Amino acid sequence: MSRAAEAVMTDGRVRGGYPARRMSTKSHNKSFQAPKGTRDFYPEELLRRRYIAETWRAVSIRHGFEEIDGPTFEHADLYTVKSGEGILSELFSFRREGGDDLYALRPEFTPTLARMYAARARQLPSPTRWFCIPNFFRAENPQRGRLREFYQWNVDVIGGQEPSADVDVLECGIAALRSCGLIEINCPVHFNDRRYFEGFASEAGVPADKLAALLVLIDGYEKWSEERVSEYLKQHDLDQSTIKKIDESIRQMGPNRPGFEGLSHTINELEQRGIGSWSTVDPHIVRGLAYYTGTVFEVIAEGERAIAGGGRYDNLIELFGGPPTPACGFGMGDVVLSLVLEDRGLMPKGMGELMDAVECVMRSYSMRPDAFVFSNGDAAAEARVVPLMAELRRGVEAPGYQGRPWRPERYAVRPMHVRTTGKSTRNVGKLLKDAASSNARFAVILESGEHATVKDLTTGEEHKDTPIEKIARKIAG
Repeated sequence: MSRAAEAVMTDGRVRGGYPARRMSTKSHNKSFQAPKGTRDFYPEELLRRRYIAETWRAVSIRHGFEEIDGPTFEHADLYTVKSGEGILSELFSFRREGGDDLYALRPEFTPTLARMYAARARQLPSPTRWFCIPNFFRAENPQRGRLREFYQWNVDVIGGQEPSADVDVLECGIAALRSCGLIEINCPVHFNDRRYFEGFASEAGVPADKLAALLVLIDGYEKWSEERVSEYLKQHDLDQSTIKKIDESIRQMGPNRPGFEGLSHTINELEQRGIGSWSTVDPHIVRGLAYYTGTVFEVIAEGERAIAGGGRYDNLIELFGGPPTPACGFGMGDVVLSLVLEDRGLMPKGMGELMDAVECVMRSYSMRPDAFVFSNGDAAAEARVVPLMAELRRGVEAPGYQGRPWRPERYAVRPMHVRTTGKSTRNVGKLLKDAASSNARFAVILESGEHATVKDLTTGEEHKDTPIEKIARKIAG
């Protein structure tokens, strides 16, 4: 199912700035209630949702992702292919009157994304960077952290290689949290590698055919009752000593264990992009879905369900009829994030402030890239491409700023929409053509680890030997 907790309910109310509404009650007068587990959005509540959605959209576009969407319902077997027939009990499914085809309202986006990519794999760029902000549906009993209809931001890199693609999506998610005014202490990213966990499981003597069941158990262990854990252990022929052995292995975690090399590469790239302080290795993070194959992660706020979660799924595109294609992505829910922002005084209050917040966010980005960054092939220059892009996308915060996080005065240099090439060539002439075809305002050609040529693609004017630390201000004007 989904890679994130999508909504929060508390004491019969929906929190996080969303409207409180009684569930169905008996009355002498006939009245109609919204369906159980759904929400009504009056103007103020809708502006709150829009503030979050526009923040997601702004961050996605600045990081080079393109927006997509798909149908609200799909053929039900799109979900059974990935999750088995048992998934049908968790879906809102239906047949058209007189028809034979079974359909289901979408409970997540990953199968739709895989179907869409597989249909046009030959025509799409590599890597392909997509995001979407749809609503989803689940036929579950509403509870804290889960509603029957919810909104979720999905960000995916398809065809990208690890660890760069993994960190691309992590960087985008962290940027959204930062844009909302959250800091590392509020919402750290806990990440792991499935292959690292498999090393622990192997040491504990878990057979390969029991691994999938064990992952589901570890993912739900702290949330399940003792009775449910006991029943699950019995059902899958596992025992409590297995969990204890794995815990012992985790306590002795270290760089010589199988799978750690993947984690070390991810750690290094997080540091290069200036977001290492947001992330922490957590071997208990496994994500219960069977299709994850490598890096997995969750954004966790104290006392709440995960705000976001995701990971690498290298075999899924092929399962849906596409070519073998690596992929990585995450989902972030609107209501959990809304709750966290409200609890920390970061959610806009009242119609005036909400309108200001939405307008500021919508004006904060351009569909047209501010810069297209690449190197001339020099090793030192090539090593600076990714860190420079991260700096430009992050912007420069004004010293001592204490205002609302959405206001433009927060930045001495605004965050920018930056793209780069996915090609292996370092032929400057060809890459300048790519920069022009992307409609970027500037091309930034890194000539060394210290200097670059900044070319205005509208006027043709060039600024050679520009110190790298001055590029952001030159592009921002």
